[in-house]
Amino acid sequence: MFSINNITLEFPGQILFDSIGFVINSRDRIGLVGRNGAGKSTLLKILSNIETGYTGNVSFPKDKTIGYLVQERSFTSKKTVFEEAETAFENINSIISQIDKLNEELSKRTDYNSDDYISLSEKLFEVSEHLNILGGKNYHEQIEKVLKGLGFSREEMQRPMSEFSGGWQMRVELAKLLLQHPDLLLLDEPTNHLDIDSIYWLEVFLKTYQGAVVLVSHDRVLLDNVTTRTIEIQQGKIYDYPMPYSDYEIERQERIEQQSAELKKQQREIAHIEAFIERFRYKATKAKQVQSRIKQLKKLDEINIDVTDNSQIFFKFAPAKESGKIVVEAQQVTKSYGEKLVIKPTDFIIARNDRIAFVGQNGQGKSTLVKMITNQIDYQGDLKIGHNVKIGYFAQNQTELLNKNLTAYETLEEVADSENRPKLRNILGNFLFSGDDINKKVSVLSGGEKTRLAIAKILLEPVNFLILDEPTNHLDMVSKDILKNALLHFNGTLIIVSHDRDFLSGLSTRIFDFQNGNIRLLNLDINELMDLKEAENINLEKSNTQQTEVNNSVSKQKYLESKELEKEKRKIKKEISEIEENIDKIEKEISEIEMQLNNPEKINDVNSYNLLSIRYSECKDLLEKNMCDWENLVKKLNELES
Repeated sequence: MFSINNITLEFPGQILFDSIGFVINSRDRIGLVGRNGAGKSTLLKILSNIETGYTGNVSFPKDKTIGYLVQERSFTSKKTVFEEAETAFENINSIISQIDKLNEELSKRTDYNSDDYISLSEKLFEVSEHLNILGGKNYHEQIEKVLKGLGFSREEMQRPMSEFSGGWQMRVELAKLLLQHPDLLLLDEPTNHLDIDSIYWLEVFLKTYQGAVVLVSHDRVLLDNVTTRTIEIQQGKIYDYPMPYSDYEIERQERIEQQSAELKKQQREIAHIEAFIERFRYKATKAKQVQSRIKQLKKLDEINIDVTDNSQIFFKFAPAKESGKIVVEAQQVTKSYGEKLVIKPTDFIIARNDRIAFVGQNGQGKSTLVKMITNQIDYQGDLKIGHNVKIGYFAQNQTELLNKNLTAYETLEEVADSENRPKLRNILGNFLFSGDDINKKVSVLSGGEKTRLAIAKILLEPVNFLILDEPTNHLDMVSKDILKNALLHFNGTLIIVSHDRDFLSGLSTRIFDFQNGNIRLLNLDINELMDLKEAENINLEKSNTQQTEVNNSVSKQKYLESKELEKEKRKIKKEISEIEENIDKIEKEISEIEMQLNNPEKINDVNSYNLLSIRYSECKDLLEKNMCDWENLVKKLNELES
């Protein structure tokens, strides 16, 4: 059990945590939620002992391990992806090294019956069993399974880490953490760099994880499917609910409504009591009743309503002139980077008011096709933009394209026309930039503030074809819901690239599913696609399971055969050793009898001589038999060892 008691943390002008406390049990699945800046990441740093500038007490069992995945970090590894993931098993590698040394030492020994040899053999058995318990004999399979689940192909696993983007390297960090199996797993936005398939794999992994999980995420579906407990951070306080996120939202709203009703009832009761006290305060005949009412007032417990931060962005897309019926028409469009074919020749039509989601693993060509449509890169084939189409484009790196030296106001002023310029303060206010915030430099804005500012720029010009590439990165759930609502009321054509299943749900009517250079065109929404993929995965898993069962059966048989072989070899070595001792004894006895037979004068009588002769013949026969047995055993041992 992990215990957090009376934690208080203050920054200049702000109390981030005000005497908060809670307990994490061994198999808890906790969703840690709150608005951007509420302190979710800071609380994870406290739990992982990175942030220490607090008062209060954090108590963890000494024998328990903690693993923490940060949102972002820099990388310098020169290893391959597989080798870097393998560092999660450094303790297992040391055990394997110990086993190799024991095997090497035993191979040089011939004193099979000595106490020292038996002790080494027992040590080898103990260490090998410990390795089996840790799953060490198949840890390479574990690495491959986790890396594959997070989107790496076998070929990519052997490529250097330096060839991958920061997002893909973060996947390796996540893989290492999952492979280490810490008792408490702290994940800060683990899906930021994952695609839908990898998010689904992670979801299944976390459901069966043998430990506690604290998860910070803006992915509502992930929280609902994984967590069973929700802790909200709200203006320095925490609110603990024994339920997943969506149930928590309902429960919290009902709780606030109940508190409001109880507070109104109490206020009416207080007003009634105070009116009685005021009316009869100076009447002697009512003095006793007045004093009773005063005591009653003092006994009333104050009813507090959970504080809620209701600040939220507000916007809607400006109406634009209607485009032609065909917005995009593509014939045999294809794109290659050198020898790598990213998009195979494809035909498609995007019609007016289509709402299309681009989904698929990272690197499969989603952003590439967006850049082809927006004419940012060259391609092969024929791609036409329809009549009167006005494109509004939010790039995946849109926030990085903002001028860091400009203020929020100057950023919009730079692209605003004479009609929009007087509205800039209102537009910024709708995106939660108020007061001095509008004069903040872009360089000091948070990720969420930069995203809101970049979206605000799109509003300055009416468009009828909106293309959004990962627009929800760094947005909290409330802001995502408001953006989604605005998109539902957008009266134009929409392409949205996103891995957020909850955000896409109900937003698209068609899907472009990118996989291995192919684009599968489906008239489905995201939920129907996930059902389809699950069915496909079940069929594939059945096929793989059958093959795995065969492989496991073969591996198990090989292991049992190997174990039996070693047992047989030890038995033969022991028998050889015993026969060699017998041979030595027999040869010694034969030598002694020969000496006596060669000196008959020293033998007392004929009967004794005859007995020696008979024993001599018996020893010769016994020696011959032992030599024959020895040769057979040595031959058999050589065959087993080869």
